Amino acid sequence: MQAWGLTHRGAVRQQNQDAFAIQRLDDGRVVALVCDGMGGARAGNVASSMAVKLFMEEFLRTSGREEERMRQAAALANREVFQRSLQDQDCTGMGTTLVAALAGEGGAVILNEGDSRAYHISQSGISLVTRDHSLVADLVERGELTREEAKNHPNRNLITRALGADPGLMADCFRQPMAPGDYLLLCSDGLSNVVEEQEMLYEVIHGEGDESCCQRLLDIALNRGAPDNVTAVLIRR
Repeated sequence: MQAWGLTHRGAVRQQNQDAFAIQRLDDGRVVALVCDGMGGARAGNVASSMAVKLFMEEFLRTSGREEERMRQAAALANREVFQRSLQDQDCTGMGTTLVAALAGEGGAVILNEGDSRAYHISQSGISLVTRDHSLVADLVERGELTREEAKNHPNRNLITRALGADPGLMADCFRQPMAPGDYLLLCSDGLSNVVEEQEMLYEVIHGEGDESCCQRLLDIALNRGAPDNVTAVLIRR
């Protein structure tokens, strides 16, 4: 397993409130996560940084079934971010999205809360593994919006779940098979709102090198004005 990642404040925002981490385990698997903070100029950055640090520490500290470790790590991060939002006046109302993946030869376990995404990419195409916890995703699911209409909806950034927003976590968990040569792309909405899925597919499969793929995706976002922070993590089996 190999993995690469980067984060950038984008072309408009003054601060980067995204955060990510990648860790290769002794058994060759990779655990990685992307968080996109919210809650004001300082608090969003605090929420995402806390969530990444706490999730990774707790995951590496525990053992057991993969899904249980992922949920336990996310639950701990959720409690700590929630408590900080109650105790620190500067952090009132803060929260963060989270998408995390544990990937190995047996496939991947993916957990998400909010609208940061995980895509599975192979020679056969690209598919969205996670489901956005957002207002427009709910409208699409009910048939009230098409996916194309959702991309330009004025409320497309309103999320219905966030890590740290409540004392209990309601994250979704998915299992994704991965064949040799398959990829996972984890990203914040600063990438997925600006770069089309077919463009992601092209850069991952046909671009000039895996190690520069995240930079190429960032460059596309920047060339289109990158109104939000941009974070991407690419994992290859």
